[in-house]
Amino acid sequence: MTYRVVQWGTGNVGRNALAGIIANPGLELAGVWVSGPAKGGVDAGTLAGLEHPVGIRASTDPDAMLALRPDCVVYCAMTDNRLLEAVEDLRQILAAGVNVVACAPVFYQYPYGVLPDELLKPIEEAAAQGNSTLWVNGIDPGFANDLLPLALAGTCLRVDQLRCLEIVDYASYDNRAVMFDIMGFGKPLDEIPLLLQPGVLSLAWGSVVRQLAAGIGVTLDSVTQTYERAAAPAAFDIVTGHIPEGTAAALRFEVCGMVGDRPVTVLEHVTRLRPDLCPDWPQPAHPQGSYRIELTGEPSYTLDLVTSSPNGDHNYATVLATAMRIVNAIPAVIQAPAGILTALDMPLITWPAEAGSRLSH
Repeated sequence: MTYRVVQWGTGNVGRNALAGIIANPGLELAGVWVSGPAKGGVDAGTLAGLEHPVGIRASTDPDAMLALRPDCVVYCAMTDNRLLEAVEDLRQILAAGVNVVACAPVFYQYPYGVLPDELLKPIEEAAAQGNSTLWVNGIDPGFANDLLPLALAGTCLRVDQLRCLEIVDYASYDNRAVMFDIMGFGKPLDEIPLLLQPGVLSLAWGSVVRQLAAGIGVTLDSVTQTYERAAAPAAFDIVTGHIPEGTAAALRFEVCGMVGDRPVTVLEHVTRLRPDLCPDWPQPAHPQGSYRIELTGEPSYTLDLVTSSPNGDHNYATVLATAMRIVNAIPAVIQAPAGILTALDMPLITWPAEAGSRLSH
């Protein structure tokens, strides 16, 4: 069976998702929504970085995309600085009877106990109205801190703590708004960026620690957040701009799912803009970065996941993996019951059979 799909947004993740849709013989690209006139009317092949046109031109009209009656929307629009608008996008798409796979807003990965009713109920009601399904995932939040740690836990006699770390050099991450405005790199240390405002880390990554807890049958008493930052010892440049001396150049934070005073499920990020910064912080398995799972129990595990690609560095590879995590899940999401899906509800997602079959010919 072939499913009709609309790509919604063609930024870092979206253009890779678009290429994945075009490459998958089990998916038919029905349309592409873009946020600005500069991309309006541009062929989808061009937006996906392909050498050939595909005959589908991008539109800035969301109603026109829903009028195509696709089976699924791949939602990759920017959300970090437009959360309420993104929630309304999802509500309208779901209410129109269209399934959605998305890389954000990340709190919908596992919203229970994380979101207030005003953010959760409209999505649940829209999904019920449209008999449609939403799945939000990626690499982090996503694969590196849901499927992998829970798979390891399935081999244990006892689990005392599940800790998931992202330890990555972000110097090549090509999104200036995220780097400077949301994460606060290149800004004075006494200037608190959006990500570090009270409650934001727990809103974004509380979904991770609560889903892990649910996956191992633990009821959390609370979720806490802490962070620390370090300054640039000298000025230097990254892909998206200049980091002046003395401004934020490294960030470490934890979101902890607590049982009493004991952290049981932990999400930790260690983000550097240069590998020599903060040598006492956790170090990655590869100089550019890794995702690490530390399971303390019986038995205990340490697992490092390193991404790479012949077409780019670790940040490119991770963005591509995020895109394909949701694109490859499209058939399973379409076939699932209406509502919000979590990793605990999903079957195993692999490389699609339609694509793999080409290797046998």
